[in-house]
Amino acid sequence: MKVMVMGAGVIGVTTAYCLLKDGHEVTVLERNAGAAEETSATNAGLIAPGHAYAWASPKAPAMLLKSLWRDDQALRFKPRLDPRLWRWSLSFLRQCTAARARANTLRKHRLCLYAQAAFNEMVAETGVAYDGENRGLLYLYRNARDFDQSVAKTAILSGGGQDLRAVDRDEIARIDPALAPVKDKLAGAIYCPTDASGDARLFTQGLAEACTGMGGRFLYGTAIRGIETEGDQVVRVATDRGEERAEVYVMALGCESPLLARRLGVRLPIYPVKGYSVTLPVEAGHSPPAIGGVDEGNLVAYARMGKRLRVTATAEFAGYDLAHKPADFRHMLAAARDLFPAGGQWDRPDYRACLRPMTPEGSPIFGLGAQRNLYYNVGHGHMGWTMACGAARITADLVAGRDTEIPIEGMTLR
Repeated sequence: MKVMVMGAGVIGVTTAYCLLKDGHEVTVLERNAGAAEETSATNAGLIAPGHAYAWASPKAPAMLLKSLWRDDQALRFKPRLDPRLWRWSLSFLRQCTAARARANTLRKHRLCLYAQAAFNEMVAETGVAYDGENRGLLYLYRNARDFDQSVAKTAILSGGGQDLRAVDRDEIARIDPALAPVKDKLAGAIYCPTDASGDARLFTQGLAEACTGMGGRFLYGTAIRGIETEGDQVVRVATDRGEERAEVYVMALGCESPLLARRLGVRLPIYPVKGYSVTLPVEAGHSPPAIGGVDEGNLVAYARMGKRLRVTATAEFAGYDLAHKPADFRHMLAAARDLFPAGGQWDRPDYRACLRPMTPEGSPIFGLGAQRNLYYNVGHGHMGWTMACGAARITADLVAGRDTEIPIEGMTLR
């Protein structure tokens, strides 16, 4: 079949790859000049089933409330005159019970484990380079009480088959010698030996090249103006460069997806959650982290990517605003520099912001909506890099009419 994928971020390109493997004729539309130029370009870089906890938890409402007058909260709420923000926020708050947080976490975790296996197979098949590091991730705690609570919380993921180990500060220093000079600042860590990290942008661009070699057609610099329907099916996509037609369509447009779907009578429960990202050069004489991780007290993630160090933080409920200023990065940089004072060139930060397409539950949306030939692969939130390859396989299975390899209940519109 002729299949059109809308979007060339990590979700769209992995989907195109799986569809090409199934023998489809695939066209990918992308408004930017290349693949992975938006959210996929600046994410944390962590491939982290061991950190698949739902953001909507009993602790989240207090963080959002405190963020109205404090700028050091991991979750921030920026009130604005946008009805969609308020509707989505209320839906998010309804998910903040212990029972719902557990159910949402288990659903996310199952998908992340499946996706990581699919990712490893995809890398083996294509040989795509991505500055990967596969020696695990460290989830660090500076406070003994928080560490003890985290050890108890690991039972949720451990019950789903995740290998998670509580380690003391000496073991932290052994696992990552870059943390040895500051180990006394840490109460302990959860080490996930099977988690990994890498550059999602580098991977996506390499995979797009592999797709082209398989016959895939990428139309970069092509902005979608509208989707035209007849009855219950899509018949064409209008772009700023003319019309494009296919038999089947896949929407993988991240935060733009709910805006476009709304014109089709489909309400996607997705809202952008803004994240901040800093990339630093790593040069001779620096001591960057050997493996990636998260400073849990500050919810600051970090990962080395070749000769760069990526630091990310914050989930800001602020609409489609990508604006940022150096002050927005002050707290996250201070936390990261406290752990890795010689980790990189701290006086040469590359500041970025990105928009994560979040659902209230934290899990993505697959399958059909109102049209019988338009499939959705949207709403992966802060776990898009982790979930991408599994989400792509699920989408290819749905397009082919096959049963998915894992259950997708709770992740569909119909």
